[in-house]
Amino acid sequence: MKAAEYFSIEGDGVRCCLCPHNCLIRSDKTGFCRTRVNRNGSLYITNYGACTASAIDPIEKKPLYHFYPGADILSLGSWGCNFNCRFCQNWHLTQTNVEPTDLSPQESVNLAISAGKTNIGIAYTYSEPGVWFEYVRDAAIVARSAGLANVVVTNGYINPKPLAELLTCTDAMNIDVKAFTEDFYKTVCSGELHQVMSTVESAVQACHVEVTTLVIPGMNDSMNEISALAKWLATLSPDIPLHLSRYFPNYQMNLPATPLTTLQQAWQTAREYLHYVYIGNIGPTGTNTDCPGCGALLIERCQRKSWLTKDKLCPECGQRIPIIGQIMY
Repeated sequence: MKAAEYFSIEGDGVRCCLCPHNCLIRSDKTGFCRTRVNRNGSLYITNYGACTASAIDPIEKKPLYHFYPGADILSLGSWGCNFNCRFCQNWHLTQTNVEPTDLSPQESVNLAISAGKTNIGIAYTYSEPGVWFEYVRDAAIVARSAGLANVVVTNGYINPKPLAELLTCTDAMNIDVKAFTEDFYKTVCSGELHQVMSTVESAVQACHVEVTTLVIPGMNDSMNEISALAKWLATLSPDIPLHLSRYFPNYQMNLPATPLTTLQQAWQTAREYLHYVYIGNIGPTGTNTDCPGCGALLIERCQRKSWLTKDKLCPECGQRIPIIGQIMY
């Protein structure tokens, strides 16, 4: 085990200050996320360097559509999470114990480099990278020194100080905004919406940000809620890409899959405020980038084609499209 950061001693307990749960952890106990343990009055990490999932993924799978389109990225994950979402798509990693492979920060960077020229860096994903904080931060520093990009796919439930440190070495984030009501976060995720909103607001000032919402029938799929989410994002920037993803039954939730008509209506609603809205988990439909100025097709992701100019301008009307990095189609 490795010494943790962001904690304070309180009597015979240790207060973890990494995320808004601020768990008071008694001797030999772990916090909500299961990755922090009190040993002899100090806080230690139980999953540092413990890699439970790895793959070379298309960057679009994160999902990131406006960050090096067409590139690959080494995706790494551990175990543990500071949410307990009843619909979790990766519950076997977040809520159970999976036999890990030990991977030092330098070894993770070596893997990324060995993946070849189409691989742009490392994505910390699958489970919640926020509770893998010290490892993600350490690996990201080494990766950046090697000229690699760092991507964090997160629920956004992290306190301001560790977030600020993480953002110093993060190039892009995809942040899950799981719903746009406090009640949903409290009853379904064991979290707080306003804390996640604060993370999004900080991240957009520091790195490229895209947002994902899993649209669940009868729970977060009202058009009023979708409209409120999109309107808030637009106050930060109407260019923030929003991914509306189709829910399928998983873990502790057996509601039927999201109707396609609901997703289409949600797409139309969000497009009233945002320039770039995508639909996920339904195949190639809803994944293309169109020009918000003239409507021209600019990127066709299923066919891996781009019609943008080398300066990332729409060839029809000349509007600049906010895409970070090289287009590798």
